[in-house]
Amino acid sequence: MDRTQVVIPAGELERQRTYTRRMAALLAGDRRPLAMVDTYGCQQNVADSQRMMGMLREMGCGFTQDPRLADIILVNTCAIRENAEKKVFGVVGQLVHVKEERPECVICLCGCMAQRPEVAEKIRASYRHVDLVFGPQALWRLPELLYGVYTEKKRVFSVADEHGSIAEGLPVVRESGVKAWVSIMYGCNNFCSYCIVPYVRGRERSREPGCILDEVRELVEAGCREITLLGQNVNSYGKDLETPMDFADLLGEIDRIPGDYLIRFMTSHPKDAGEKLFAAMASCAHVARQLHLPVQSGSSRVLGAMNRGYTREQYLEKVRAARRAMPDLVLTSDIIIGFPGETEEEAMETVSLIREVEYDALFTFIYSPRPGTPAARLPDPASREEKQVWFDRLLDEQNRISGRRHRSYVGKTLRVLVDGESGDSQWPLSSRTHGGRLVHLRGDASLIGRYVQARITGSNTWALFGEAE
Repeated sequence: MDRTQVVIPAGELERQRTYTRRMAALLAGDRRPLAMVDTYGCQQNVADSQRMMGMLREMGCGFTQDPRLADIILVNTCAIRENAEKKVFGVVGQLVHVKEERPECVICLCGCMAQRPEVAEKIRASYRHVDLVFGPQALWRLPELLYGVYTEKKRVFSVADEHGSIAEGLPVVRESGVKAWVSIMYGCNNFCSYCIVPYVRGRERSREPGCILDEVRELVEAGCREITLLGQNVNSYGKDLETPMDFADLLGEIDRIPGDYLIRFMTSHPKDAGEKLFAAMASCAHVARQLHLPVQSGSSRVLGAMNRGYTREQYLEKVRAARRAMPDLVLTSDIIIGFPGETEEEAMETVSLIREVEYDALFTFIYSPRPGTPAARLPDPASREEKQVWFDRLLDEQNRISGRRHRSYVGKTLRVLVDGESGDSQWPLSSRTHGGRLVHLRGDASLIGRYVQARITGSNTWALFGEAE
């Protein structure tokens, strides 16, 4: 991709800052205007929302989670699964009551759902209380789009089929001083046959390494303890840069930044994960020995139909290579059960794969058809009830493995980052191990934001329990 097409020029970003100042003047009044940002979906959506909150703050807004108090409501959406879309339509539908009571409230739908033409048209025709609709590619233009709604007194749609963009220097409101998300690239070129992401987030485009390093350095200097690097496929990082640098190289550069912090990343596509990455993870002191490596299926035929770019055996060899480099690796994955045309035998191949790999944890889903993707057009003879039976077998197997692996931690003392409160009076603190395992912890709230030694006293399928020493 020609980077001149995707990197937003400084002049355009300054133009948006002009609109920010105009919006601040429009919103100025007897009280501070309030904005509500309601986020659905992946960590990239969370990072996007934090930048929209940054722009809203510069327009003079404070924040609320009560739609009845908000002057501007943004619903940042996810298009990955049907259930997520249904939930968003339900939420947006309920906002009609807010609009009836307070017509001056501006309601916005943004994110991946908004970029789908059929969704934008449905909002245009049937959800007329929604004032602004824009996709991920137009996020950096939020000040201008809002200004149009306020001054032209009409609905604004910015959902053109664009190639995507990189806009550096956008303000950000981070919800925690302990943990942060840093996007290193956007978009996807893989076109897995079940996935809508390449159609709504555009082609792969990498941020310049200097910009990433500056952002990480600022976070570390501000006291951030855990930084997660984001991309639809972080292993593709750098393919579009003029100066050669791949993801393993980037990890090495980040690792040179001094400080007491940990780097995590997601997501790695198995076809692009290799020994150079595993060696970098093993040698970098600041990089977690944690790898999320989505396999999706244990059947080579199904993997081919998914357009994943690897076979079962190729995936298993990558797992073996990763564990050779990092014997203490914590490994997690994504699984889809019930892909169109999948048989019971093929679903059980997936169960046998997780038995062979023994993941620490899985994120599991029953296939959800996405209109506009190749998989949605495939014949799908298996019933939903059959798929549920296969899914339950998968969960039973993984729960057994996770429970056993978690029990092996009991009696050990581990370094954990205390990142928040759990809401449980018995185990009031939430923390994570180096490998990303959740630890419910006994201890004082003054420990939040600190690395501590935790003695593990118990476990279940999903978490560990311990006491701060």
